[in-house]
Amino acid sequence: MKRKSKQSGKTSNQLLKWILITAGTIFIGIGIIGIFIPILPTTPFLLLAAACYARSSIRFYNWLMNNKLIGAYIKNYREKRGIPLKIKVFTIFLLWITILFSVFFILLISWIKIILIIIAIGVTIHILTIKTYTQKRQR
Repeated sequence: MKRKSKQSGKTSNQLLKWILITAGTIFIGIGIIGIFIPILPTTPFLLLAAACYARSSIRFYNWLMNNKLIGAYIKNYREKRGIPLKIKVFTIFLLWITILFSVFFILLISWIKIILIIIAIGVTIHILTIKTYTQKRQR
């Protein structure tokens, strides 16, 4: 029976660490793109990035969780606070602008236009059913 050497185990751990860091970074990129493209979800990709970083690099994980732009997405989701009203309104507005632009100016096939409208309705309903986060003011 062969035993793995310590060096072999260390190498595979280092490889896994870098794979997770790379995946986490890719997920952050996709999540950030999702902020501007309403059909692409933001929070799930940021949660995936947090999971990758938590298993590979405490430094990257802490950076992500304390990042003033995207850390709040993860914290609010984890604490079941919801989405700020401003973000809901912006997301739904951007969603419908992009969908309607595509339907009226880009797409030619009617059934694809119908599918896009159905998707937009579904995403809108989903966003509206998520709890609205209101920040309590301190006195």
